Amino acid sequence: MNKKLVGFLFIFIALFMGALYYSSTVQAPFITALNYIKSSYHKSTKWVQDGIHRYTFQASHIKELQVALQEYKNNHLIMQQLAAELGDLYDENNSTLKTDPKVQLVRALSYAKFGDTNKLWLEVHDYNDSKVYGLTYKEVVAGIVVSENKRALALLNKDIKSAYAVYVGENFAPGIVHGNNAKFLLVKFIPSWIEIKEGDEVVTSGLDQIFFKGLKVGKVISITKSQGYQNAMIEPYYQENDPKYFHMIKKVQ
Repeated sequence: MNKKLVGFLFIFIALFMGALYYSSTVQAPFITALNYIKSSYHKSTKWVQDGIHRYTFQASHIKELQVALQEYKNNHLIMQQLAAELGDLYDENNSTLKTDPKVQLVRALSYAKFGDTNKLWLEVHDYNDSKVYGLTYKEVVAGIVVSENKRALALLNKDIKSAYAVYVGENFAPGIVHGNNAKFLLVKFIPSWIEIKEGDEVVTSGLDQIFFKGLKVGKVISITKSQGYQNAMIEPYYQENDPKYFHMIKKVQ
């Protein structure tokens, strides 16, 4: 390459760079092209990152579901074995006891009254409005279901009309738990001669034919005495932050 051509190219490049630096007219198409390339690059990298995130999340979620399913299968098999052995025990002793519990998944439709978060209308198929039913959420007691205008109305734990039979503590002290439209629940009519203490767990007794025995309700936070009985204030396990689906106990035995 001769010196004249090199000099010409050098001068051309210098003029071009100067025009590019100082002239907005010359800059515009280059900037537009660069912005397009940059935008395409960011979109492409974001698409790849989102794809990796979706794949990773789905793979992790699938793995969690597989573990949960395996645990469910194991527990189901154990329950089948226990049920079979219990049936054999009944047969061996000519027992007339029968058990046939029924639980139904139900959906919350709406609050029954604006401003009252303790009452919910439920969607219940084949609803029998002549009974009171137990209501649970993730294996803890959420309240009861009563009929109002032949529709299923959930009275959550804190509602003043929600009441059911419970046991308190290791000594199985019987009582009746009530809502009081406040943060905590109250267990009344606990016999004074049965020892209970703060921190005792409260579970359903099953004696009201509303719940199974042993479902968790809450823990004792304070105790008072009145007219020969003990009363226990309890903090419930169920917190009604986002009610969507519940399980309704249609038949205990």
